Amino acid sequence: MRIGTGYDVHRLVQGRKLVIGGVEIPYEKGLLGHSDADVLVHAVMDALLGAAALGDIGKLFPDTDDTYKDISSLLLLEKVGNELEEHLFFVENIDATIIAQAPKMRPYIDEMRARIAGALGIAEEQVNVKATTEEGLGFTGNGEGIAAQAVCMLTSPVRVTNEDVTAPACGGCSGCPKKDA
Repeated sequence: MRIGTGYDVHRLVQGRKLVIGGVEIPYEKGLLGHSDADVLVHAVMDALLGAAALGDIGKLFPDTDDTYKDISSLLLLEKVGNELEEHLFFVENIDATIIAQAPKMRPYIDEMRARIAGALGIAEEQVNVKATTEEGLGFTGNGEGIAAQAVCMLTSPVRVTNEDVTAPACGGCSGCPKKDA
């Protein structure tokens, strides 16, 4: 079992679409960033990459690479899912929180869960998304930006050894009370 955490924040600006959890939300401002600036998906990707010890999104998708300019973060999440699969990691669950004074997120959360799960090829029941405000405090409370946090759990068969799988039922393991019984 491996656990990872992720955090992301982006400034709200005029002239950009607001995309969170892969869902375009009607709002007068959007998030500033190299990609679509989806703070929720960015936090999820960093949690997954951290749990797998594969770096972070800046390492995999640097903001100096024009390949990722304005790209959908869901496409990047699919790539992270492929990396996890290649390294034999399985997503057990993701729990994430969006921190924003406005707009209200509740109407969009079910679709966010579905899109995140779809990008990773996992069940929606493995993804939880919730939202909170900061009661008017700080940069999110003042409406200057939106943040997100995520935590995930991964499992992997990598630590399983041949001995764990093929050990004889009795008499073969060192230290076993049944050895030579």
